[in-house]
Amino acid sequence: MDARVSIITLGVSDLKRSHAFYSALGFPSSFTGEQDIVFFKTSGVCVALYPMQKLAEDIGINIPDNQSPTPMMTLAHNTKAQHEVDEILELAVKAGGTLVKPAERVFWGGYSGYFRDPDGHYWEIAHADFWQFNDDGSLVIE
Repeated sequence: MDARVSIITLGVSDLKRSHAFYSALGFPSSFTGEQDIVFFKTSGVCVALYPMQKLAEDIGINIPDNQSPTPMMTLAHNTKAQHEVDEILELAVKAGGTLVKPAERVFWGGYSGYFRDPDGHYWEIAHADFWQFNDDGSLVIE
């Protein structure tokens, strides 16, 4: 198996609301409102939104009403400039997200903060002077 992630699919409770949220953050998609799944083109990995109950059905699991199966995980967006961290966190809140942790200097030498999207998925927005980026915007991992 190649070491590659092609799509990260987030189970969401309201597809149109989640589409509007990620669109407000600048994620491009070709969603027309007719489909029951949204794909966002990003640098390196596709992010998809799919109704939580349909995703559970596809996986073959049962989700009790009003219970989210969201595991403890984070998605990360790494910026090329520190000021972008604060700008993106502010944009996320304006779009309907919740600020979880304001940006601050962190133990690993960078600057980061966290927000939650409308379905509770945690996002870290982070910058470090020592990060390098490939031409496609993905991180150089050594």
